[in-house]
Amino acid sequence: MWWSARDFQKVSAPQGRLAVFLLGLFTLICGIVLSSIPWVDYFIYKNLRLRNDTISFHYWQKPGVTRLTKIYIFNVTNPDGFLNNGEKPRLNEIGPFVYRENMEKVNIVFHENGTLSFQHKKILHFVPELSVGNPHQTVVVPNIPLLTLSYLSTSLPKLMRLGLSLAIRTMGIKAFVEVTPEQLAFGYDDPLVMLANKFFPKHRRPMRLMGLLLGRNGTLSDVYNIFTGHTNMTDFGLYDRLNGRSELPQWKQAPCNTIRHASEGSFFPPKSVTKSDLLYVYDKDLCRAIPLRYRRDTAKDGILTGLYTPDDEAFAAAADYPDNKCFCPEGEACAPEGLQNISPCQYQAPVYLSYPHFYKADPKLLAAVEGLEPVKELHETYFKIQPKLGVTLEASVKVQLNLKVEKQSFINAVAKFRSIMFPIIWAEEGVKEVTPEIHRWVYLATTFSDIAVPIFSYGMALIGFFVLACSCARAYRKVIFSKANIERGKEKFRRGSEFIIHNQHRLMIVRESYSLLDPPPQARPPPPNVDPSAVPCLYAPQ
Repeated sequence: MWWSARDFQKVSAPQGRLAVFLLGLFTLICGIVLSSIPWVDYFIYKNLRLRNDTISFHYWQKPGVTRLTKIYIFNVTNPDGFLNNGEKPRLNEIGPFVYRENMEKVNIVFHENGTLSFQHKKILHFVPELSVGNPHQTVVVPNIPLLTLSYLSTSLPKLMRLGLSLAIRTMGIKAFVEVTPEQLAFGYDDPLVMLANKFFPKHRRPMRLMGLLLGRNGTLSDVYNIFTGHTNMTDFGLYDRLNGRSELPQWKQAPCNTIRHASEGSFFPPKSVTKSDLLYVYDKDLCRAIPLRYRRDTAKDGILTGLYTPDDEAFAAAADYPDNKCFCPEGEACAPEGLQNISPCQYQAPVYLSYPHFYKADPKLLAAVEGLEPVKELHETYFKIQPKLGVTLEASVKVQLNLKVEKQSFINAVAKFRSIMFPIIWAEEGVKEVTPEIHRWVYLATTFSDIAVPIFSYGMALIGFFVLACSCARAYRKVIFSKANIERGKEKFRRGSEFIIHNQHRLMIVRESYSLLDPPPQARPPPPNVDPSAVPCLYAPQ
């Protein structure tokens, strides 16, 4: 049996209308559902968690970004005048000496509790085209091992101090030394350091060379443990343990020894970043977790970020902020405003941390030296963090190392060295740009999706509603204006017309007090040439 085209249309037309109706209903439901649930966030956070096959893991393991370390040396131009004439130390900042840092996480092990452990591997390469000055030129700086020894010798018996002074004089050690910037940063031979490396107990034994940044090259021994985000994204990227411990051994009590809920700086928990929250960053060189506070919104290459800088209480004096009292050495006065004691992380050497040029520090520290000028734009630490993902797009950490010197008259080499907080070096470490791949991923997950997803979701809902409305209207028109209904209407109209024509006399009410059609004769004059008595009339109430 062959079907004609008309037969096929009779069958397919209703099915087509049903398909259009179901398609519109499906589109409307999808639009409502997609606009009600964070479905894009599910895919974003799935790729944000740290595991072998995610973009974030590859970025975290081997960033591939241009990570620079800039070193500035304070060259003492008047060592004799400072020692013999009572002059303030006159400092001349030399640098920057720029090093490109190739960083990688190695020895990565995933754990069942939603954490992973790893070690840092850092290799620094000198970048002459970005540097100012020769890293092999000579600079004059305080003799850090000698001044450290004199500081620590105050607890020794007098006889031992005299013997120590004699030994120092015999070796010809002086209060100031001439070294190159590269030697000061990454190591040079020093007789006192070599003796300490040979005879000190293992847990207090320094490295064989004297270098302020010596421990930054190669694979670091510390084992870090962080949350991967698989169990809870609120802890994503934060430290769980360091060398198997949940607190820093250098400090005896919280909050100074707290490392949990601090990040290494690459990632922070997404969406938990609010304008009222404090974020914490831990770095071994800082010897503590530094609190960061939100300052304002800013943009980084078309992506919304939050600008975070260290909290004002990070280096506050313990007298003004009691939580910092646990950083004070036992039996010693607490550090003044703007300084952080990190001697427990520096083999008990009296090294103090500050912002460069004593930025935001006690004015007395700045007044004790010449040649420093703190500038916010040059010396402030900051992070630009994308709040939705918690990814750092730009960061610059700037710290200055200072040596606390106290007058020791029993050691001839430093007898003329006055008590002072002596600036030695400051360094800037950070990232200005992420890789194009990471930038594209962050842009699509934030700026683009924040615009495209609502348009797509609400657009689907509107399209579905429009299709349903058109489908229902067409179906209603098909029913109301069908051929059968039209013929039925015509038939009713025809019957009504015949009824009016053939039954008109039945509608006339002969009561003299009513008229249905015409006004009284006196209200309407008869047509011309017509006998008024022949015009029929109906009567209205009189």
